[in-house]
Amino acid sequence: MVEWTGKPAYQQVADDLRRRIAAGEFVADGGKLPSLAEMQATYGVTVTVARAAIAQLKSDGLAVSHQGKGAFLTADAASVAKSADPGGAVAELRDEVAQLRSEVGELRERVAALEGN
Repeated sequence: MVEWTGKPAYQQVADDLRRRIAAGEFVADGGKLPSLAEMQATYGVTVTVARAAIAQLKSDGLAVSHQGKGAFLTADAASVAKSADPGGAVAELRDEVAQLRSEVGELRERVAALEGN
């Protein structure tokens, strides 16, 4: 449900859809996003707000629409949405740091073995 927070309603809907895209929620449906009517029912918004939310996702490169068929995710929508989501970006960076720490630890062990320490 959209709340009065000072942030435009369409942006709140687009942000929630972006979060759901990053979570992989629409993959099972072949990348099809909810219809305008489904968004109206889910978020309690007008069709104008739902259209503006889809327009925002299209502008962000996350979706394309086909008249009479609906809106669909682009091929790289999940990765783009994750990078746009600060929480997802932080989690991704944590994973990368953990991997780098592991690799540096292994390299230290190899250097120590080569130096005879």
